[in-house]
Amino acid sequence: MIGRAGGEIRAALRAQPRAVARIAAWSVVEAAPAFVIGYAIAKAIGGFAADRPGAGALWLAGLAAIWMVAALGARQVVLAVADVVEPFRDRLLTTTVTATLDRVSDGHTADTTTVARTNLQVELARDALAAVITVIRGFVFTLAGVTTGLSVLSPRTLALVLPPLVAGFTLFVLSLPALARRERAYLLADEATAQTAATVVGGLRDIVACGAQDRIRARLDARIAEQAGQARALARLTAVRTAALGLGGWLPVAALLIGTPWLLRGGMSGGAVIGSLAYVTQSLIPAFTGLVNGLGASGVRLTVALDRILEQPPPVPDVPRAAVPRDGRAELRGVRFAYAPYAEPVLAGLDLRIEDGEHLAIAGPSGIGKSTLAALITGTLQPTVGCVTVGGSPAHLLDPATRVLIPQEAYVFRGTVAENLTYLAEAPLDVVQAAAASVGADELVQRLGGLGAELDPATLSAGERQLIALARAYLAPARLTVLDEATCHLDPAAEARAEQAFAARAGTLIVVAHRISSARRADRILLMDGPRTWLGTHAELLGAAPLYAELAGAWEYRLSSEGHDREGELSR
Repeated sequence: MIGRAGGEIRAALRAQPRAVARIAAWSVVEAAPAFVIGYAIAKAIGGFAADRPGAGALWLAGLAAIWMVAALGARQVVLAVADVVEPFRDRLLTTTVTATLDRVSDGHTADTTTVARTNLQVELARDALAAVITVIRGFVFTLAGVTTGLSVLSPRTLALVLPPLVAGFTLFVLSLPALARRERAYLLADEATAQTAATVVGGLRDIVACGAQDRIRARLDARIAEQAGQARALARLTAVRTAALGLGGWLPVAALLIGTPWLLRGGMSGGAVIGSLAYVTQSLIPAFTGLVNGLGASGVRLTVALDRILEQPPPVPDVPRAAVPRDGRAELRGVRFAYAPYAEPVLAGLDLRIEDGEHLAIAGPSGIGKSTLAALITGTLQPTVGCVTVGGSPAHLLDPATRVLIPQEAYVFRGTVAENLTYLAEAPLDVVQAAAASVGADELVQRLGGLGAELDPATLSAGERQLIALARAYLAPARLTVLDEATCHLDPAAEARAEQAFAARAGTLIVVAHRISSARRADRILLMDGPRTWLGTHAELLGAAPLYAELAGAWEYRLSSEGHDREGELSR
């Protein structure tokens, strides 16, 4: 390989001289059939032709024995290669992890996605290096054995075999840099497509609500078209590898067959011609095919992976790693957010101030952007324009322990009930029990077998998972709590108990309302309806916002007509 990858391979080999020596020694054993296969076949044919079947059979038996010994050598080669590539992997991991820790210790925010992707690249590089060492070693020792064997049978054969082999090898080597560039371009296009698709999926409801489907579809189509174009370019260049295989792998066979009369006239026996063909077809062609396919796939993959691992990340400004807000006050100034540069904004020019200790409800039709707003306030999304602060600090820089967002689908993991409840904060068992009772999860805890019982998420209903998550959030020392329809699977009484517990707790509470009763319990209500928003109390919105009056009226009508306590949903 070339460039940076070549330097890394040389460094890995220099770091393990004993392992390299074992690779070389056992490779001689593994390549033994390549040294003798043609000669043994020629001698065996000569013995049978001379009416000495015993001699012919003895040569074939010897060849079989050599194959058995070669199998032992192949096993030892694999072990020796592992002694090279495992330290190589450890060194790369140490380099990447150390760089990440250094950046974090300097106050930079760690990009966990980049770290995970880099670790994957390290594993790919380890596997690719093992394949590269194996195929290069196999080709070199096989070529040495075949060349020696052909020279013994007849030096004339080298004039027929080596020129097309060298031509095919040269063509392949010359194509490697371009192949690596195309592979890298395809990888980057694939990552861009995946990132765009993930962004679209995350904001699908809001994209539909804003009518941005056509623009987002066009953007995603452009990403897919770019990836397809890179794939076609890579496929065209891969065709050069096939040409190199034909030139260096199979043209020597044709040359031997065409040149057989010339070889026979030079005194070469028919058995020796067949032995020469055995050298080429049974040893040289498999070794050359393995080299071309191995370097063309694993070698290029190694180059690309090392480039990704060793490339320096762009500089980032020195910012606090985790800000601690002074209080639970949240403020949005001129906030605009869209899921793509050319998409219709989900939020446009939103100004909002939520006081410390306030209880705010966010209401509006499904897909209007309520969850997006909740994510912006808690810092899991950043605005396209404008700023969002909590307690005077940028929301996306907050210490995770200072704000809690509970989505509609609550997260519960295998472990004890206590471990699930104290996931965000350690607390004595009596405090944990009191928190569970406050949000109405105490009966569930008892039914599960107490705080020490093992919890299987698959056995819980959606409402039970929400109760676990609510009790967990209640225990957290967060100054800001956002419930994004986090009680939608609870009955109205259970929902009221949980929301009242959070409202009585110190800090700010924001509820993405699923039922109008949630809105009526809040100090103020933010009603979202496309580009327009209304802010006020329940009574104020009834008179000022037709949409809110419509939703509230439908709810009251449904209760009176059905004659029971079922709550209406705050959506349409």
